[in-house]
Amino acid sequence: MRHVSIKDIARAAKVSHPTVSRALRHSPLVRSETAKEIRKIAETMGYRPSAIGRSLATRKTNMIGVVVTTIADPFIADVVRGIEDTANEFGYSVFLANSNANPDREIQVVHSFHERRVDGILVAASRVGALYVPLLSRLRVPIVLINNQHPDEPDEFVRSVMIDNIKASSAVMSHLIGLGHRRIAYIGDKSGFQSDTERFAGYRRSLELASYAFSPELVVHGDGKAEGGLQAMEKLLQIADPPTAVFCYNDMSALGALRTLCAQGIRVPADISLIGFDDLAIASYTSPLLTTVRQPKQQMGRIAMQMLLDTFSGVESKSSIKVEGELILRESTAPPSWCDGNAN
Repeated sequence: MRHVSIKDIARAAKVSHPTVSRALRHSPLVRSETAKEIRKIAETMGYRPSAIGRSLATRKTNMIGVVVTTIADPFIADVVRGIEDTANEFGYSVFLANSNANPDREIQVVHSFHERRVDGILVAASRVGALYVPLLSRLRVPIVLINNQHPDEPDEFVRSVMIDNIKASSAVMSHLIGLGHRRIAYIGDKSGFQSDTERFAGYRRSLELASYAFSPELVVHGDGKAEGGLQAMEKLLQIADPPTAVFCYNDMSALGALRTLCAQGIRVPADISLIGFDDLAIASYTSPLLTTVRQPKQQMGRIAMQMLLDTFSGVESKSSIKVEGELILRESTAPPSWCDGNAN
């Protein structure tokens, strides 16, 4: 089927090309009766405006670039779903690219999106963070960082949305300490994400508030994946006085840790309690069911996209938004075997 052009509509309506163009853009320069008739003819003929032509005229492409560490991450999938829902609602298309958790690759992808004239960029779990300030002062492209702290230096083009990691990790630690645990380990992520830094900070602060000594041997960093969690748990079990509870940076690390514990005949939670972070769908299907922190993943994606839309329209909005996590208690935590469950 041949594409219907503005020239075709002009011939059918017996008006000039500029008149058709103005009518389709609802310009007040065209009489309302004439404009309605032109739009009716355009609809009858099956006219669809060219996205390229529209972008050349308005300098907008209605395209959003989304940079993620990897599309294989279930957490990222839910965030992107929230982004797409809001983007589609407002007529924007979403283009996705992997950074593979590589800072140089992330910057390269952002430059690539800029060259393709996207209207805005969303970056999930950024490895670059504050470095975007000088970059975007040159590119002048609105950007929202998801689960990465907003740069200290204010910038009109940079926004951020993230979970309150310190508050959430403090809730995890409060739960474990309340059960009577004293030897609590932390399996982090060696990739250098801001979220790991803050969750570890909440872990440290909770130990201090409980007057428990910090033991460096109880902190091991994996890679945020199941394999990294598996290897980190193996290291923790090799120390002379192993932990009675383990707080993992994310659910994938917790899955790996659980695999190691099961392989070595260590019961969860009877011998060691285990907590994840994210509340991925699989957390409800492990054995035992995984206690974890629920992140409002789709909501974060929707908020991030709405922040971009507000930037486009000039609406005043916060430069940084924090959302709260929720501790989901399931079956993988219990008092240590030597404790009756009453905290001192």
